[in-house]
Amino acid sequence: MDKPAAYTISLVIPAWNEAAYLPRLLESIAIARASFVGGQDATEIIVADNGSSDDTAAIARSHGCQVVPVVDRCIAAARNGGAAAAKGDIVAFADADFRLDPQTFNFINSVMHAPSYVGGATGLTMERWSPGIRLTWNLIMPPLWLLGLDGGVWFCRRADFQVLGGFNETVRAGEDVRFLTSLNRLGRGRQPRLRLANRFTSRKLGVPSAMAINSARKFDRHGDWHMFRDAVRNLPALLLHGKKHIDQYVDGYWYQGR
Repeated sequence: MDKPAAYTISLVIPAWNEAAYLPRLLESIAIARASFVGGQDATEIIVADNGSSDDTAAIARSHGCQVVPVVDRCIAAARNGGAAAAKGDIVAFADADFRLDPQTFNFINSVMHAPSYVGGATGLTMERWSPGIRLTWNLIMPPLWLLGLDGGVWFCRRADFQVLGGFNETVRAGEDVRFLTSLNRLGRGRQPRLRLANRFTSRKLGVPSAMAINSARKFDRHGDWHMFRDAVRNLPALLLHGKKHIDQYVDGYWYQGR
């Protein structure tokens, strides 16, 4: 029996002033595209330029990417803006400071051809480890795995992305967890019931894993223990001001670099 044709995949990269990190991501993508069983032409790379003032857009174009300008300074809006231009059967999302595994597109293709999955994530690992990074990781990732979620390159059918309305643009952080939670709920409502793929799915399907490599730039910039320090420093203000303080922290941490 002939194997089904490979899916076409659109990879969306939200980017704001990512000239320092984007080239290495795009180099890793080139290797993954060349390794894809569907052929390089079965993938398209979209950089959603979220108002960059550096060479992000020029770098993307020089690597053959489609550049989609997104004015609203919000990562959820950037993801949605890039996805709106996507033409592939599958839409996937990678952060600009990732490096992709060479098997990324093959992993996505294998998962989406399996009958049990609505979408999912490749999983990810850090580019370096330390006691502080390891403890932070252990507090964040295992609870996500228990919920059936994972990090890395997220993906689903473009039709399902549209059904869900994309990422929630009313939030400025955590939009990825919200979207995967909604996607998981959508899959559970299908007959037969579908679930999310994660880093452990490669073993179940007998295919190579494809975990993305995440940069440690936040830890490099703020210190390997900074999340614990920030928790202690921000707890009083959080108790006094609630959501207002959370919004201020998110804006400083994710959008201004403090």
